[in-house]
Amino acid sequence: MDLSNLLNVAMIFVSVALIGVILLQIRGEGLGGLRGGSFVRTRRGLEKTLFQLTIALSVLFLVVAALSVTAAR
Repeated sequence: MDLSNLLNVAMIFVSVALIGVILLQIRGEGLGGLRGGSFVRTRRGLEKTLFQLTIALSVLFLVVAALSVTAAR
């Protein structure tokens, strides 16, 4: 397996994980967004962990994508 194929497989795994984390965040939100109005609340516990994991996976996805483009040249 060459580097290009390895990076493509890594990108697939990271993208599936990112989709899963985003879906978990949406499921945890519930119907709170339908009430209208706006209020500010802090993220705590699992919600904060999922938010930070989403950011980390997004950055990892961008890094793997950039490496994949440079490896293809």
